[in-house]
Amino acid sequence: MTKVLFENHHLYYLPNFIPIIKEMRQRGQYEISASIPSMMDEKEKVIFHSVCQNLDIETISDVAEESRIRLLREKAFDVVVVGNVGQLKPIVHDHTMAVMVYHGIGLKQSYYNDIDERIDLRAVESESRLLELKSHGHKNLVLTGFTKCDPLVTMTDSKEVSLEKFGLNANNKTVLYAPSFYPSSLDKLESVLGKVSFEINIIIKLHNFSWYQDRYIYQSRKMQKLSNEIPNIYLAPPEEYNIIPYYSVSDLLLSDISSTMFEYLYLNRPIIMAECITVRLKHQILKKRFMKKMDIERMENIDFGFRFQNPDDLPALVYHGLEYPSDLESERLTAQKEYLYKVDGQASVRLVDAIEIKLAGKSN
Repeated sequence: MTKVLFENHHLYYLPNFIPIIKEMRQRGQYEISASIPSMMDEKEKVIFHSVCQNLDIETISDVAEESRIRLLREKAFDVVVVGNVGQLKPIVHDHTMAVMVYHGIGLKQSYYNDIDERIDLRAVESESRLLELKSHGHKNLVLTGFTKCDPLVTMTDSKEVSLEKFGLNANNKTVLYAPSFYPSSLDKLESVLGKVSFEINIIIKLHNFSWYQDRYIYQSRKMQKLSNEIPNIYLAPPEEYNIIPYYSVSDLLLSDISSTMFEYLYLNRPIIMAECITVRLKHQILKKRFMKKMDIERMENIDFGFRFQNPDDLPALVYHGLEYPSDLESERLTAQKEYLYKVDGQASVRLVDAIEIKLAGKSN
């Protein structure tokens, strides 16, 4: 049996890993474990362990981070899968294959910088990113597609998420609002969402950090208040860590600089990009420093969604997008190929195939 560890730097990395775990389990030759750093928020860890238990995945944990890393190292895994570099080096042995399945495909430069020479295989979600990574000098790349989106191929027909369960009207069109934690459109759009919700469902799916990081917890508190006050607005709780089921039940995505815009292309449904984001004072003053963190070229090339800067423009854009969903369809289909490679639900198959080829090469 091949021993595999999925190292989750945060709870929200799990949706990228679950399709891979399921593919490995189906092949029947893998012993699978998962772990999350000890310093994570206790509530986040509880959810993580509960999800892994439901998936019948062994979890490895300890109160102290040093002890957790020691336990992982003692296991001497054959393969370690990570969503960022994190604690990679302390937990891999010389014989271990280190696999990177990056946790996002959005507009931040970290995608290109969060890399280590110890990575033996990096899954890449599109040909354009593959070429870009190669231009940065990165090697050991495999073109797979985005594993997180694999379930969307079957989920859209399964009714896995029920609007009635959320207290929403199943006859209404549904908007999914998925803002980033920073910089975010949330502060600017808070007062407008109520106007959008007239005869329209709004599901708010916040970033993990909006629930667990002190700096951003105010965001979940604001949205909890809003959802309590307005019947047609539902805030997904932190236990619902995976955004994928919410994609399947929505008719339109509203976001800002989040990876969700690229993931949602999988479904070829309308997308609205809010450019009315709030940045900290230091980034207003040192704008160049902030812009260095962003993938400006990719941001400027987004033509597959409706974009707006004035929050008051949002209601009209939402109504238009829902009424005329075929608008920008050709741009979305072009963007699918540009940013997602293939939308066939087989990204995890391609990755596990690549892992097995690499393992076979190591053993020869």
